[in-house]
Amino acid sequence: MSTLADDRTTPLTAASSDTCGVVATARVRAAHNGRTTTLPLLSGDGPFHLQRLRPRGDLARVDVIGAMSGPLGGDRLALHTDVGPRARLRITSAASTIALRGPTEDAATYDIRLTVGDDATLHWLPRPLISTAGSNLRQTCTVDLALTARLILRDEQVLGRTGETSGRLSTRLTVRRAGRPLLDQHTGYGDPHPAWDGPAVVGAHRACGQLLVVDPSLAPGAFPPVLLGDPGTEAQGVLVPLAGPALLATVVADTATGLRRLLDEALRRALTP
Repeated sequence: MSTLADDRTTPLTAASSDTCGVVATARVRAAHNGRTTTLPLLSGDGPFHLQRLRPRGDLARVDVIGAMSGPLGGDRLALHTDVGPRARLRITSAASTIALRGPTEDAATYDIRLTVGDDATLHWLPRPLISTAGSNLRQTCTVDLALTARLILRDEQVLGRTGETSGRLSTRLTVRRAGRPLLDQHTGYGDPHPAWDGPAVVGAHRACGQLLVVDPSLAPGAFPPVLLGDPGTEAQGVLVPLAGPALLATVVADTATGLRRLLDEALRRALTP
């Protein structure tokens, strides 16, 4: 989940007079109490229902469940997560997020903000975002990591349902580590973005995504670039090191299944000593 920065500073907690869409913010806060990770704040809003799952060891788990269709044109949605020092949290979603045509031609916005403290861990693993024909969505994901924080982030897009073209989708992923830029990536799909379906972007593929792994234990230069996928297949990708203790996989595929297969392969490679 990600979004182009929105100049508006109106709090996203209640409907406002300048939009006909839903305005809502969900919040999650994880903390370590000296023994395990707790969830002192779990606040759903609007289309967001947050379900607390059974923890796995000291890894707390939250599932995001969509309580209504969307985002639709004109919606202003946000999800903010704060993982405190030493806490460990995994966030998933029960179903794909589906961007749909709304009652207005205004873009919907989906703003994700993730903060991970010292010695803390966040696994951000939602299901894909599906951009349907006629939809218009700007998604941003902003991540702030402490110097000793660990992150696994998966971001997947499906460009149109079966037999239809993509809607208008703009995504931006910004990651800062100890206040310094680690990754800042902006991509646009669907008309009127130029050449989005050309060979330099996704070509004929209609599923694309990336996996980011940040871990202070990653030794610089220990992971040379690796090609993902077999030659001649419809799913291809690459896993490369970043200028920091991080690895980034970028994948394109014909189907969401092929996309997930290569992203899972990238994660296995990234976590193999």
